Amino acid sequence: MTLEDIAPALSIGIGLSLVSLLLSLLLTPIYTFFAYRYKWWKRQRSTSTTGEVLSVFTKLHEKKFSRNIPTMAGVIIVIAVVATTIVFNLDREQTWLPLAALVAGGAVGLIDDIINIRGKVLGVAGLRSSIKFLLITLVAAVLAWFFYYKLGYSSIQVPYIAQQLELGWAIIPLFILVVVSTGNAVNISDGLDGLAGGLLATAFSVFAVIALFQGNFGIAGFCFTVLGTLLAYIWFNVFPARFFMGDVGSFALGTSLGVVAMLTDSLLLLPLIGAVFVAEAGSSALQILSKKLRGGKRVFLSAPVHHHLEALGWPETKVTMRFWIIGNVVGILGLLVAVTGGYV
Repeated sequence: MTLEDIAPALSIGIGLSLVSLLLSLLLTPIYTFFAYRYKWWKRQRSTSTTGEVLSVFTKLHEKKFSRNIPTMAGVIIVIAVVATTIVFNLDREQTWLPLAALVAGGAVGLIDDIINIRGKVLGVAGLRSSIKFLLITLVAAVLAWFFYYKLGYSSIQVPYIAQQLELGWAIIPLFILVVVSTGNAVNISDGLDGLAGGLLATAFSVFAVIALFQGNFGIAGFCFTVLGTLLAYIWFNVFPARFFMGDVGSFALGTSLGVVAMLTDSLLLLPLIGAVFVAEAGSSALQILSKKLRGGKRVFLSAPVHHHLEALGWPETKVTMRFWIIGNVVGILGLLVAVTGGYV
C-alpha cells in the first residue's frame, strides 16, 4: 500500500488516539478520587515466587513504598479503550478479539489487584502466580478457539519466505502460548515508574504502522486507541509515579498485544519488537530455574533484570530511559523486517 492509500486510515487512527487520550484524562480525576478515598495503595511484595524473602528488592524500593501510591489505574486504560472502540471502531473480524483480550485479561488482573489492596495472601501481595497463570491460560484458550474456528486463521508468516507456514489446528496451542507469554512478560516488566507504559506505547505504535500497511485498518485503529490512553497514563506514571497501572493494566495490555501480533500475522516479529519484555521475562525465568537447580544460587542480584541493574547502582530513571531507548531501536528493527520480510 502507498501512503495515499493509508492516509485516510491514518487520520482516523490519530483521531481515535486523541479521543482515548482525552477520555483517559477526563477519567483520571475520577479514578484518583476513589483511589485516595478508598486507599487503593499498592502493597510491596515480601516474598518471591519461589518463597524467599525479597531482601534486595525491599531495600531498593523501601523509600518508594514509604509513601502511599494507588494501584489499579489500568481500569482507566480498559474503560477508555473499550468505550472508544465500541463507539468508533468495533469490527468482528479485526477489533473484537483484541478488545475481548483486553477486557478478559484486565478482569484477571483486577482480581489480583483487589486482593493486593485488601491484604496479603501467603506472603505475596496478590493472587498466587499459579492461579494467575491458570486464569490467563483459560482466557487465551477461549480467544484461540475464536481465532481458529470463527476467524479461520491457521497459518503464520515467516520472514523472507513467500509461502505461509500452514499449522492447522496447531495454531490454537501456539496462540495460547503467545498470549500467555506476552501477558506475563508485560506484567513482569511493570516494575519501575514509566517502564512498561513506555515500552507498550512503542510496541503498539509499531503494530499500528504494520497493520496500516497491511490494510488492517481496524486493528491499526485499535492500536492507536491504546496508544492514546497509554500517553495519558505515562504522563502521570513517570518518576515519581502518581499511580500504577496494576495487574489490571499489565495483563489487559499484554494479552491484547499478543492477540494483535497474531491478527497481523506478525508473530515472529513480536519477540523482536518486544525484545525488552522477552529479556525481562527471561531473566525472571532464569533466576527461578537457577535457584531450583543450583541449590538457591542466583544469576541476578534481583530479578527481573531491571531490579538487577538497580542493585548495581543504576538510578531507576536511568534504567527506564535506557530500556525505552532499546525498545525504540528494536521497534524500528521490527518495522524494517516487516517491510523487507514480506509482512506488508
